[in-house]
Amino acid sequence: MAPVDVNEILSKLTLEEKISILAGANFWETVGIPEKGVPVLKTSDGPNGARGGTMEGGATSACFPAACSVASTFDVDLAQRIGTALGKETLTKGARCLLAPTMCIHRHPLGGRNFESFSEDPFLSGKLAARNVIGVQSTGVSATIKHYAANEQETQRLTVDEEISERALREIYLKPFEISIKEANPGAVMTAYNMVNGIHADSHPFLLQKVLRGDWGWDGLVMSDWGGVNSTAEALNAGLDLEMPGPARWRKIPDVLAAVSAGKVTEQTINERALRMLRFLEREKCFEDPTIPAEQSIDKPEDRALIREAGARGIVLLKNEGGILPLTREKARGKKVALLGYAKQALIHGGGSASVSSHYRVTPWDGLRAALGDDVELTYAKGAHTFRRLPLLSENVVGLDGTPGFTYNVYSPGHSTPIETKQGHPNSELSVFETFDLGSAAPGAGGEREFELIGHFTSPVTSTYYFNLSGLGPSKFAVDDKVIYEQPANCSDFMGYMLGGVPVPRLEVPMEAGKRYKVQVFTNMPRPVAGVDLGIFDGRFSVRLGGMAAVEYHRDILAEAVEVAKGADYAIVFTGHDPDWETEGQDQSGFHLPREGSQDNLVAAVAAENPNTVVVNSTGVAVAMPWLGQVKGLLQTWFPGQEAGNSIADVLTGARTPEGHLTCTFPKRLEDTPAYGNFPGEYVDGQLKVKYAEGVFVGYRHFDRLPADKVNFPFGFGLSYTTFDYADLDVKEVSADEYAVSVRVSNTGGVKGAVAVQVYVGHANPAPENPVKVLAGFKKVALEAGESQTVLIPVGARDFAFWSEGGQRWVVAGGEYKFSVGKSAGDLVLSAAVQVGEKTYAP
Repeated sequence: MAPVDVNEILSKLTLEEKISILAGANFWETVGIPEKGVPVLKTSDGPNGARGGTMEGGATSACFPAACSVASTFDVDLAQRIGTALGKETLTKGARCLLAPTMCIHRHPLGGRNFESFSEDPFLSGKLAARNVIGVQSTGVSATIKHYAANEQETQRLTVDEEISERALREIYLKPFEISIKEANPGAVMTAYNMVNGIHADSHPFLLQKVLRGDWGWDGLVMSDWGGVNSTAEALNAGLDLEMPGPARWRKIPDVLAAVSAGKVTEQTINERALRMLRFLEREKCFEDPTIPAEQSIDKPEDRALIREAGARGIVLLKNEGGILPLTREKARGKKVALLGYAKQALIHGGGSASVSSHYRVTPWDGLRAALGDDVELTYAKGAHTFRRLPLLSENVVGLDGTPGFTYNVYSPGHSTPIETKQGHPNSELSVFETFDLGSAAPGAGGEREFELIGHFTSPVTSTYYFNLSGLGPSKFAVDDKVIYEQPANCSDFMGYMLGGVPVPRLEVPMEAGKRYKVQVFTNMPRPVAGVDLGIFDGRFSVRLGGMAAVEYHRDILAEAVEVAKGADYAIVFTGHDPDWETEGQDQSGFHLPREGSQDNLVAAVAAENPNTVVVNSTGVAVAMPWLGQVKGLLQTWFPGQEAGNSIADVLTGARTPEGHLTCTFPKRLEDTPAYGNFPGEYVDGQLKVKYAEGVFVGYRHFDRLPADKVNFPFGFGLSYTTFDYADLDVKEVSADEYAVSVRVSNTGGVKGAVAVQVYVGHANPAPENPVKVLAGFKKVALEAGESQTVLIPVGARDFAFWSEGGQRWVVAGGEYKFSVGKSAGDLVLSAAVQVGEKTYAP
């Protein structure tokens, strides 16, 4: 096939056709113009698995470890291998553009989406993201780095206005993007929802023109986050090429033509945006092969092995008092091991864009049962109520036709006879994800509709029942034709509702065992409100009713767990966040493990009865650990992907020596964190505003200025089942801009292990406005027991420069610097003094 001339194709398009390709056709695909030779491209979420075209159900996918887990390996080669596998997975879903990786900064422990990003450190984030991008794009799939820029919170993320200095932007929040763009050349960049210094990111001339296109010289495709466009002319002029999803909201052809006629946008700007879109299609070889293959679920053995390996290698051993771990098969033979908490749930990913319908999921119970065999007796108790939302009604319900499930009715407004009826709806929810997946075929997509779920529920117990009701639009809940609760207006937070729920009142209804109750749920599509953009929720609908017997809600399951732990030789408590608690769309509910202290109480109570207590924590963020002094062992496992139980078992039993290092600081108190008091911000005239008052002092940069006892575990911390020694540190100036750091690392223990050699650089006498040190190099090294190796790590001067707002350039102040090798940011084991001349670098 002859090469396509995209300029020639552009010349044949009418102005209307050029405008049409600047917004999506549907939720995942771009607009094609077949008669003019313009093909369609399909995109897919997300960061730890290619989901494909459906938000729920559909073809299953491989679920890889979350970015926080990958970063914890400090292994760029592994990040690239995972990227390659993700690229191949994307192709199995008929897509050529993966909406990943996410690479914003862990600014605050309560950030709802921290798990989806790599680290609190911009250098580590950028290096891992770059190699992930290289891996993805080696398969012919385009990576999309997101969310540009400063998307560090979920609270009011569509409208929050962030006040950030240019120095903090350059050194902390833009740096990962800069590294990825310069080292990996991603095909696309996705803009953030939030405002930065008063301007929405999708319409931001400084971010898009000055920095991205100008300073960095990048020429790929800029797309919006889904529903993240906030203007017509401004976004086009600033450099946003593609509005997603489709159909267009801000880029409807008549609206853009009107902007052109009014002189707000030039035809030249439309040409530039359209040409970038065509070049993106060319890059992804859509002209050569315009087909979009059917989605496939391919469960590959090599993916299983990679996910298990990567999940284990990201696990961080935080405490191992008395060498309680590893709990080998030999050590545990003939013993009783209590598995508590989340042991029978696999916490494989967080909520939102990163969630996938995985091929399978291995629980810790299953993983340990396979690892320890029949010679070890495993016992189990949940021990803590951890649900965030009351469970859906699905059992003991029949519809109007007498079959299991609810009757689902669709009405025209004001009519009592349904225009559509379905029987056997499985539960008490009409999911918003289904309405997106159905697209224009969704009931109500072509006009206003009202919706009803109706069924007869037979209570299995005599008890007060607790109920919650929430809907995107006005909704109500009735029992035996009596309205129990009505939500008269739209949901207060559409995104929060979609991705984990919003706070709702608890309703109480007394019920008797064996009695039948008519349960009805009504909902409407969101109502237009003056000054409120419904965005991607316009024309969609959703409602959710949760219910649970109070006797079950209040059942004392802690006492049962304590009894199980008492009778065991070892107690392993699995704590963490399920996707309802840690999710896109809302920030963490608190610093302590949820719910209402139940998990902290479980750990404390078990540790008080069993001296051999180990905690395995699965969160994407630092959490409070009031029980830390009571337990002997502690693992931070993040979200390890679909092989979670096997990865965890491999480390617990010593099949794999732990080698992970923390990618964020674990503070003792939330009050000591750098953004405390400035997260999630304050409302000013009805708008949430947040000051990034900590400037560049994010993560360990902040804690370096505080006493060491403010943290439980510092950035970069990680223990092993072996020990490592460091010697012979040497720093050589290779060129005016680069240094070579070499250090001899020895495995002085009894088993093979791996460690991340971390290099920190800081001025010997830092100015108050500058950090004490920054991570400027790292390398993962694996050593056999007794083996030594000289590790060489390059360090660029640009990587420890600071941004001069006055000089508009990067500056390395002249003087004496300390080049240090650390086991963590809080434990520098070797340092060398190096004289560094003053250096400056253009942006």
